[in-house]
Amino acid sequence: MKPHTEIQVKRIYEAASAEDGLRVLVDRVWPRGISKEEAALDAWEKDLAPTTALRKWFGHKPERFDEFRQRYRQELQAQTDVLDALLARAKGKKISLLFGAKDTEHNNAVVLQEVLKERMR
Repeated sequence: MKPHTEIQVKRIYEAASAEDGLRVLVDRVWPRGISKEEAALDAWEKDLAPTTALRKWFGHKPERFDEFRQRYRQELQAQTDVLDALLARAKGKKISLLFGAKDTEHNNAVVLQEVLKERMR
């Protein structure tokens, strides 16, 4: 049986915690007002972030989230090696997908969490 990897999403503006496990920033752009020390990252996976064009189109508008989810999932199909490497690196530990958006329900980390959980099945 494979070790279970828990995947959570967390705003990068929340304090780092020992319970975070592997801390991975999944935004293409560095979050405003956060120093590298405060971020306490284990990795910054820009390749797992939405493309700049998709991010700008979405504009964090909740009414566009369903279509954003579909488009972003299509983009992630080209990143299977990066997705698998991230899961392998976690080795059954918790992964915290860090994002900068204010909206905790309509953002790329939520979609990425879904995709990673599907890959573990």
